[in-house]
Amino acid sequence: MGLYDSFSRLAQEREAFQDDGLNPFGTCIDEVHCATQGRIGNRRVILAGTNNYLGLTFDPQAIAAAQAALVEQGTGTTGSRMANGSYGGHVALEQELAAFFERPSAIVFSTGYVANLGVISALATPKAVVLLDADCHASIYDACALGGAQIIRFRHNDAADLERRMVRLGEQAKHALIIVEGIYSMLGDVAPLQEIVEIKRRLGGYLLLDEAHSFGVMGATGRGLAQALDVEQDVDIILGTFSKSLAAIGGFAVGNDRGMEVLRYASRPYIFTASPSPSAIASVRSALQTIAQAPELREKLWQNAHRLYDGLAALGYQVGPHASPVVPVMIGTKEQGVRFWRALIEHGVYVNLVLPPAAPAGITLVRCSVSAAHSEQEIDVMVEAFAALRDSDILESVA
Repeated sequence: MGLYDSFSRLAQEREAFQDDGLNPFGTCIDEVHCATQGRIGNRRVILAGTNNYLGLTFDPQAIAAAQAALVEQGTGTTGSRMANGSYGGHVALEQELAAFFERPSAIVFSTGYVANLGVISALATPKAVVLLDADCHASIYDACALGGAQIIRFRHNDAADLERRMVRLGEQAKHALIIVEGIYSMLGDVAPLQEIVEIKRRLGGYLLLDEAHSFGVMGATGRGLAQALDVEQDVDIILGTFSKSLAAIGGFAVGNDRGMEVLRYASRPYIFTASPSPSAIASVRSALQTIAQAPELREKLWQNAHRLYDGLAALGYQVGPHASPVVPVMIGTKEQGVRFWRALIEHGVYVNLVLPPAAPAGITLVRCSVSAAHSEQEIDVMVEAFAALRDSDILESVA
C-alpha cells in the first residue's frame, strides 16, 4: 500500500474539479491592487472572499509600522516565545490587548489556529469534559483531540441541547469547558451567548469564546459578541486571530483570571512554535489602535453587509439566517458550486467556494466576506454578478 493511497478518493475528487478550468482549491491571486481589488489570471476581480473585514491590509499606518519593524528588528525572531522569540513588541502587544479588553492577562500566538490549539489543548486534558458547538472550527476539534479530553457535541446554536447534556453530567458540569464561537465562519450566524451564559451561571463550567470573526466587527468598541451582548464578565477566555479584522497573521487569548499566565508553561504549541515576526506584530499594534479609534469602520462594514445580504436575498438566493459580514449563498451540488464559482470570477467577483465537509450539514455554498473598504459600487457589482447568473443553466432550480 502506497503512502498516500488512503487519500485516493479525495485526490480523484479534487482532480475532477480542476481538470476543466480554474482550480478552486488554493486559488492563486496573482496581484493584489488594494484591499478590495486584485487579479486572477487575466481577470481583474473584486476581492469578496478575504475576511478583510475592516479593510486594513493596506492601511498606511500599519504598513509604515511593519516597515519600520523590518528595518529595526529584521524579518523574524527565529525562536519560540520561551527561547529567544519574545521581543519588546510581543510584550507590548499583549499589554495592549489586555488593556483593550480590560482583562488582566493576554497571550499572543503565531496564528489563530495555534491560539486555539495552544489554549484549549492545555485545558482539555484527559480528565476534562468539553462541550462544544457542533459547528465549531476544525482547530477547536483538533485542540480537544490533542488534549485528550472527553468531547460532547451539542447541536449548533441550541442552548437547550447544551443544557440537557450538562444536566446529564451532574457534578462534572461544574468543571466542564464550554466552547462556542462569536460569528460562525460558514453561515455568518452568531452564538446564543446570553442563553449559554445563563446556563453556565446555573450549572457551572468555564466558557471559552472564539471571537475570530466577531472581533473588530461587533460591540461598542469592537471587542466582539460578548461585548455586544454585555456578558464579557461571564466569558472566562476569549480567543481570537490577527488574520481577520487586524489584517495580519497571529492569534491571541485574553483571560478574566491572571492565572491564565500558567498556560505559557503548559501549552506545547506555545512553547515549541516560533513567535510572530516583528513586522506582523507592529502592524497588528497599529491596527488595534485603529479599531479603538475608528468606529466608523464598523458602521461602514455593517452597511455593506446589509446591502449585499439584502441584494442577494431579493434575487431569491438562499442566504444565511441574517445579515452578517459573512454572507453565504447556498448552491446545489458540488459540481454546480464549482461552475458557479468560476462564473463569478468571469463576472469579476472572487468569493470562496466551500464544499462538504467544510460546509455544515453537507451543503455546498459560495461564501462572500464583506469589507468596510468595499464601496457601494463594488457591492452593487457583486449583486449584479449574482443577478446575471441567477437564471443561468448552472443553477437550474437552485435560485
